Amino acid sequence: MKKVIALVDCNNFFVSCERLFNPKLKNKPVCVLSNNDGCVVSRSNEAKNLGVPMGVPYFIAKNQFKNVIFLSGHLSKYAEISNKVMEKLKDYTPIVEVCSIDEAYLDLTNLNKTFNCTFDELIKKIADDIENEIGISISIGLSYSKTLAKLASEKAKALQKKGIDQKTYIIGYMQIKEELKKTDISEICGIGRNTDKLLKKYLIKTAFDFINQNEFWIKKLMGKVGLDLKQELLGETVHSVISRQPFPKSVSRSESFKAFQTDINYIQSELNRHIHKVCQILRDKELIASQIGVFIRTKEFEVQSIKINLINPTNTELEIMPFAKEALNNMYKKGTIYRAVGFWAYKLQNGQNEQISIFDTQKTLKNQKISKTWDKLEQKWGKGVIKFGQVNSQKETSKKKSYSKK
Repeated sequence: MKKVIALVDCNNFFVSCERLFNPKLKNKPVCVLSNNDGCVVSRSNEAKNLGVPMGVPYFIAKNQFKNVIFLSGHLSKYAEISNKVMEKLKDYTPIVEVCSIDEAYLDLTNLNKTFNCTFDELIKKIADDIENEIGISISIGLSYSKTLAKLASEKAKALQKKGIDQKTYIIGYMQIKEELKKTDISEICGIGRNTDKLLKKYLIKTAFDFINQNEFWIKKLMGKVGLDLKQELLGETVHSVISRQPFPKSVSRSESFKAFQTDINYIQSELNRHIHKVCQILRDKELIASQIGVFIRTKEFEVQSIKINLINPTNTELEIMPFAKEALNNMYKKGTIYRAVGFWAYKLQNGQNEQISIFDTQKTLKNQKISKTWDKLEQKWGKGVIKFGQVNSQKETSKKKSYSKK
């Protein structure tokens, strides 16, 4: 039985979220910026039409594109809207594979019979329901493999950029070869810049050129990845939609300071904030870490880092912060100017299988209870209800020397 797979892609997601918060932004050229307003990470179609490139630094873009509205990003708010979209998708199929904050694969095999409609009608209903109920515009591509579904969603988005109101696109079995003939090989998901150059060196310009190559030659050039790609382009499902994601290899959090710093107390407070965020993510995913890492970056972009193996894997701040503080103190040099600090959790495993030492049971359970209470307080009263690290008085803070970014 052939699988039927759809890729749901939220259009200009961060901009779409900002327009939910402020409807006056609709139909205006809008760009959303990365952390600390570093660079452009999301563009409205109007901004794209004006030529604003993805990833352009803000200090360049604001001078070059005077008519564009630039907004600071709000990742936590975007994540909340993303969760609503993903939960809505589960109303149609339990097999939803979330691959990023704004993309998910759906296994819709046989669901045309369940909903008593065609696949075309089904994906149009999904797109309409999400836009009407959540307020986010999406593109949906549908075919027989993840690669073709991704290609179909890009085709839908391309039509929308031309002003054609088409939220969905289907690549049926009879259309595969014709679609691949008019698709540059660089447009295929998984074909990076170097692979694109390599294939075009052998006169493979389109996806159709690629599927016509001998499998022995493809394997020699690209290995098993190349063979899998050929099968996917031919409409064979090599990579199934997996609703439960495998454990991530690590969870990290870092951010540049608003101003360069020499104050160890400020740096420690920022590190604690990152630890708390990572631990929240671990608890939410029911994971624990058996290794942690701390890094600091100087004004000159020199990086120091330390990894620590934990005897008892954990996801609680109170057990991690003392180790992280010691690591930071070992790396910190008085008088050195720093621009960022970061934290990683490594070697993750299922927290439900955690083995607690009989000598640490009371202390560990107490720390877990405090951490969960912390989460509940923030859910009720908002982030920042509990402060991190040492808080200096206003008089002391005014004496601290800070450095503005140049």
